[in-house]
Amino acid sequence: MIVSKRQLFVLTAMAVLIVCAGCSDRDPASLPAARGNTDAVVFLDAADTTEIYWQPFADTHYTTLSVDDIWAFGGQASDGARSLKFNISPQGSAQGLYTGGVVTATSGRDLADYNALTFYARATYPVTLDVAGFGNDNSGNSLYEAGRGGVALTPDWTFVVVPIPDSSKLLSERGLFTFAESTEDAHPEGYDIWVDEIQYANLSNIEVFRPIMASASQSYFLGSTVAISGTRTIFQIDGGFVPVDHMSGYFDYTTTDAAVAVVEGSLVRVVGTGTATVNAALGENPVQGAITVTGYEAPTVAAVAPTLPASDVISMFSSAYNDVPVETWRTDWSRSGPVENYVVGGETTKMYSALTYVGIDFQQHPIDASQMTHLHLDVYAPAGTSFKVKLGSFPSPPDGVETADLTVDAASTPTFVAGQWSSLDIPLADFLLPDTGWDWAALGQMVLSGDTKLVLVDNIYFHK
Repeated sequence: MIVSKRQLFVLTAMAVLIVCAGCSDRDPASLPAARGNTDAVVFLDAADTTEIYWQPFADTHYTTLSVDDIWAFGGQASDGARSLKFNISPQGSAQGLYTGGVVTATSGRDLADYNALTFYARATYPVTLDVAGFGNDNSGNSLYEAGRGGVALTPDWTFVVVPIPDSSKLLSERGLFTFAESTEDAHPEGYDIWVDEIQYANLSNIEVFRPIMASASQSYFLGSTVAISGTRTIFQIDGGFVPVDHMSGYFDYTTTDAAVAVVEGSLVRVVGTGTATVNAALGENPVQGAITVTGYEAPTVAAVAPTLPASDVISMFSSAYNDVPVETWRTDWSRSGPVENYVVGGETTKMYSALTYVGIDFQQHPIDASQMTHLHLDVYAPAGTSFKVKLGSFPSPPDGVETADLTVDAASTPTFVAGQWSSLDIPLADFLLPDTGWDWAALGQMVLSGDTKLVLVDNIYFHK
């Protein structure tokens, strides 16, 4: 969308056409590959600006960007010099939650010849630019988004370099420049940021120092996927360190056992039983971190359906009853993987992976279990020896009290055994209550834990 009275820029794509005339006996595979538009320029004073446009992100300051002919790199603009001016709106402004978007080309650029995005920038006051980067075309389908955060700006022009992790991936890139900034507390009234001389370059002072991805060691049922996350590369530029956060597609991946785990885009898919480790590399540089997954066969049948009359039940999660509201099945203070709905034998269950403990919160809709006698859960874990449940009561929100962990295992009643559905019908009288403050009419939390790192849970309800 055009965001100023002047039309906002673009370099016309110039495709390189390689023609072979009179050489019909040559192998076409031996010919050099045709290159796309390799132009490095995104925004310069003299550049044609008719095929590049600004796309603001959702819920941002929509009219933030203009072409400024007052300030340009080197001082005040003269002789047709200009810059891009981003207006950062005041805190609480109705213009948008923050300022951000992408400069996008109408056709893809071949950026394989370059190792960095470079530009000059200045601000009304000393501020820290949240994100500057590339690889996001605002389509929702970007594969190679990358950005540098925490860029210090002052009223003087600063030269900024955003290294490219692997430019050989950017053969048809439309997302040429990403900008994002939230209004800083020191200047709640808002301010302006100017950017100029935006172009790609091949700099000799950039070195890869350490590529990184988040390590994980988790158990999953076959068919499950693990997101590759925390991918970033730390570069050295003239002895200083510059971290660039980026999408996982810049790395190349290997697996120790393709019969157990394979990489599909940004996901590791578990395809077989056993254990496999996924490693990565950035060119010749090994990536710090690895993903180890253990695959298990899922149960083929669902837990036995409950038969108690609905009038005797307060159900949190069961297809046999109408469930009461639950705010979240995984609180933000939990230590577990994400909770997922997992279908077994036609029944939907809650699946927890990498489980240390997980909080289930329903304080906004507290359960009155004062007339109930039991808590029921059906639990399936392929490995582990014990499963634990804790309850929380909130008679005087936000302060609450909690029971001690109630542990079930092979020797307890009810019994938990790995590798089969365990029907846990727990008398409420078995929970060890705190000395004061407990109220069965004001239940608001449940915490699940144990050494069962992979767990399916179904039919969670209180009954009498």
